[in-house]
Amino acid sequence: MFAKAFRVKSNTAIKGSDRRKLRADVTTAFPTLGTDQVSELVPGKEELNIVKLYAHKGDAVTVYVSGGNPILFELEKNLYPTVYTLWSYPDLLPTFTTWPLVLEKLVGGADLMLPGLVMPPAGLPQVQKGDLCAISLVGNRAPVAIGVAAMSTAEMLTSGLKGRGFSVLHTYQDHLCPEGRQLDIKKSSYKKLSKFLQQMQQEQIIQVKELSKGVESIVAVDWKHPRITSFVIPEPSPTSQTIQEGSREQPYHPPDIKPLYCVPASMTLLFQESGHKKGSFLEGSEVRTIVINYAKKNDLVDADNKNLVKLDPILCDCILEKNEQHTVMKLPWDSLLTRCLEKLQPAYQVTFPGQEPIVKKGRICPIDITLAQRASNKKVTVVRNLEAYGLDPYSVAAILQQRCQASTTVTPAPGAKDSLQVQIQGNQVHHLGWLLLEDYQLPRKHIQGLEKAPKPGKKK
Repeated sequence: MFAKAFRVKSNTAIKGSDRRKLRADVTTAFPTLGTDQVSELVPGKEELNIVKLYAHKGDAVTVYVSGGNPILFELEKNLYPTVYTLWSYPDLLPTFTTWPLVLEKLVGGADLMLPGLVMPPAGLPQVQKGDLCAISLVGNRAPVAIGVAAMSTAEMLTSGLKGRGFSVLHTYQDHLCPEGRQLDIKKSSYKKLSKFLQQMQQEQIIQVKELSKGVESIVAVDWKHPRITSFVIPEPSPTSQTIQEGSREQPYHPPDIKPLYCVPASMTLLFQESGHKKGSFLEGSEVRTIVINYAKKNDLVDADNKNLVKLDPILCDCILEKNEQHTVMKLPWDSLLTRCLEKLQPAYQVTFPGQEPIVKKGRICPIDITLAQRASNKKVTVVRNLEAYGLDPYSVAAILQQRCQASTTVTPAPGAKDSLQVQIQGNQVHHLGWLLLEDYQLPRKHIQGLEKAPKPGKKK
């Protein structure tokens, strides 16, 4: 909504009656906030302005600004918090997590698609369609966007995390959100901007000139001045420390991954008697049972050799090649079942602890470990596809940096949409394998490239 510049209609100080009404509206809209928190959000005496504006699409929006920062906005009689407010009250809304690379798209006006969601170990928050939600980035609990859920949590899981998940209303770094911290001169020892600028000029940090009558402008800054070069950002406040501590991940538990088979249109006739249609997902054991029951029900088991199955027209069409249609009349049980599984479309089911299963077509990509050469013939280890197994690339990179005592970077994975890769200096396959197999307890069959670990040197 605020991805593009908006037009301000008016900016006025709030009246006492409107201030009281706003507090009542906040209490109604956000019942989890206590009385003290509402008073803190909507202060009784501090400056509070009402800004009425038109968004770039023509929507009339009312923004409430406190101390120069937008704290709330109202659209079609609905009240919404800004990301600035959510930083102070991170638990105000149910929060969903996405990857840092997605933020740029959200700031540009895109909605959040479900494939961009990160499945946390504790599972997705439970919401209904139309619920207001916060969106944060992996590794940082502070929300960066707010949006409206396009479907319920149950529908998200049923869809296999495909489709549009949230209609994004407002993001960090959009035109509503001021970038960086603001300096409130009134709360400093200078009290007035003119006194502050005069002092900075006396210390030869800046040069100020009156370029036009009554308007002073900063025309030069000495960036090498000791007062600037020695400046250190203050330690985070207790509130922000709490946010960071709260963002620490819960212990990782590997997902249960189960191969499945999807019924294609060409196999529908074989499975319809058992109540399955095109697009149905089945386990291998279910396929075996259905085929055996079909053969027995239709009297296809060879009377002279129980290990053979006669092929009726439906079986012929489903599992035989065109050049076999008139030459293959019977098949052994194992060959029949193998061919049937090969004709079905591959799929898989991923179940994270405490969550509903997620079913997707295709084969799950294994965690891919490769070695590459970089500048000056230096070797690096690259690992991809961590997200499919519920692993945060940034957390993995931080752990490997400590264990390997080597530099690590997280970058977009080439050719993969919304996917990241971790790069570690040197051949660190051994450390990486230990982390994935021993610490995270991932099955070896879902990891490729472990054989690239350096061989132990021979003793001299």
